[in-house]
Amino acid sequence: MSDRDAPTVITLSTYEDAREAFRQKHLRQALYDAGDVVMADVLVNLHGDDHRARRRLENRLFRRDSQTLYERELFPPIVADTLAPHIADGRAELVGLSHQMMMNLAAFTSGVDRPLGTPEETFRLYSYLMLFIEGATLAHYSGDREAKRAEVAAALAAFDAEFLQPSILRRHEAIARFERGDLPAEDLPRDVLTVLLRNRDDLELPDDVVLRETCFYLLAGAHTSATAFVRTLDVIFEMAGSAPSDAERARHDIGFLQRCVHETIRLQPSSPVAMRWAVEEIELSGGRRIAPGDKVVIDLMAANRDPAAFGGTAQLHDPHRTLAPGVAPWGLSFGLGMHACIGQELAAGTDALGGPDTGDQLHGLVPVAVQAVLAAGARPDPGDPAERDPASERGYWARYPVVFRG
Repeated sequence: MSDRDAPTVITLSTYEDAREAFRQKHLRQALYDAGDVVMADVLVNLHGDDHRARRRLENRLFRRDSQTLYERELFPPIVADTLAPHIADGRAELVGLSHQMMMNLAAFTSGVDRPLGTPEETFRLYSYLMLFIEGATLAHYSGDREAKRAEVAAALAAFDAEFLQPSILRRHEAIARFERGDLPAEDLPRDVLTVLLRNRDDLELPDDVVLRETCFYLLAGAHTSATAFVRTLDVIFEMAGSAPSDAERARHDIGFLQRCVHETIRLQPSSPVAMRWAVEEIELSGGRRIAPGDKVVIDLMAANRDPAAFGGTAQLHDPHRTLAPGVAPWGLSFGLGMHACIGQELAAGTDALGGPDTGDQLHGLVPVAVQAVLAAGARPDPGDPAERDPASERGYWARYPVVFRG
């Protein structure tokens, strides 16, 4: 494309403009165009009727009863089992630990079985996961993108043979038993893969889309939560020096810790921008016109720090922040409208405003995991400083060593 043919890029940086843009049905996802090796035709990239049909089906997996099961029954043992060997060793590396921990739950919700249950099997799945993350975020990759794309494609094929096809076979057997009346509906696997297989004819899903959709849920469920997990712990470690009473409270009060997670997600969204293509002409309420073919960049870093929405301390991490009605504590980091993150409550909880704990709200998987690490006495390793990832433009940590107090 020549400069003359390049699309007009419109950047929205205020909270209100960004919120309105997210709700526009004539703006199509553009963030993952470069990552199509993993992201082509997955839920987050669909638009219009195709998106509505698939999301309607997959929404069933994120009902309140399922989220309660994950947070209160399934996830705590996973956290404990993942942490145990590191606590025994007295140290851990948080980036790897967080991805493995979140991957274990994401594998369950996406439908990726691990029948052997061995450390070697978990390590192989983790290796695939990290490559899929690189594939999805190719737009922010600073190395040789074509070489990375080829590496990710090869990993997809290997993952399909080793993990996905056996998982599909087991679900076909369960579905057949259900259709014969030999298996009650509540005993069918409660995962994305089962939903896709039971509805693939109606949705016209070829094998490669089933593969990418399953991988998308695996990487999305693991990666964004793992990123928020490490960043929140880093904030709380810093808080120990600047606001020790808050740091101590975060160790014991999960409602307060949840607000720390929300502030972290607001200030450090998993992606610093959202991107959309305009498919029809749009006029925002402030008078801004967007023509078909324009690329809209939603600057989340700016919108989430807009004083008009978050007050004069919008740039600061403040878990005591008072929010105006209708302003989410995590800003717009989970998106909004038809493309709002389908798992946002699973990750960050339902007690969004930090009101009185009535015993029925959920705090989210990220706060649950962070609390477990803090309870084990984690602190930065004084002899091995944390390092940023030089190959990423998103400010990810490459390594974050910690030690546990005895």
